[in-house]
Amino acid sequence: MSACRHFFLEIYFYFLYGTLQRSFGANILIISITNQKGGVGKTTTAVNLSAALALMGKNTLLVDTDPQAHSTVSYIKNYENVKKSIYDVMINPDNNVEDIIMRSSVPGLDVAVSKISMAKLEQSLIGEIDGHYRLKDILMPVRKKYNFIIIDTPPALGLITLNCLVAATHILIPIQSSYLSLEGTDDLLETVDKVRKIANPQLKILGVLITLHDKRTNISRDVVNRITEVFGRSVFNTMISKSVKLEESPAYKESIFTYAPFSVGAIQYKELAMEVIKRAQN
Repeated sequence: MSACRHFFLEIYFYFLYGTLQRSFGANILIISITNQKGGVGKTTTAVNLSAALALMGKNTLLVDTDPQAHSTVSYIKNYENVKKSIYDVMINPDNNVEDIIMRSSVPGLDVAVSKISMAKLEQSLIGEIDGHYRLKDILMPVRKKYNFIIIDTPPALGLITLNCLVAATHILIPIQSSYLSLEGTDDLLETVDKVRKIANPQLKILGVLITLHDKRTNISRDVVNRITEVFGRSVFNTMISKSVKLEESPAYKESIFTYAPFSVGAIQYKELAMEVIKRAQN
């Protein structure tokens, strides 16, 4: 995407949301986007929330920990030429994390890349006493460069996700507005409680995001009511609707903001980013 188009997009964000001055704050938020269920919009949220924050002037790092590497593929051209990934740094902390951080096409947004080799992480770290601290440790040297670090996690509650929760300051839980959507959330919340007790007492739930919402159906409305009953004020006001444009944009190595900047998906992820920033300030 041309620099000119990104420039005008940043100006557009300026008139909507105010200053675009880039700053490096000490109060960094590290947000793990986590749900062990697949297909709930984790990667879509990671890719587009991180882009929205960057376009609002927040220096942002997107950390891809999923072996499927969809966040990486969404932004990094010539992905097949990537030699090292976050796996190489996590199994050998002597490797420099900055070597696997690449610039995206979005100004202010960097990506710590993943590859299929991440699927071997659990096996590689068996017996390592600090295995669940590896991600937190490798991110320490680069924390000061960013206002936000967004972590895309795999659909499982294994060692990779445990690393993400230990490294995070907050967790964002995407839940699809569909039947059985709340199945498994008890396991996730139990894992969060265990992480708080053992390794990361400061971990907070930033919010619950309703995704793939179809306001036309009765079941979606019923599920939204159920989610709100369970999570209360933790539920974000913004809901992400089903959107063809959101599905298409990764194929063009773009966020929704350059692929379809005036689409419903773009508007909703801008609003989500504003909610995230507001909650970060409270």
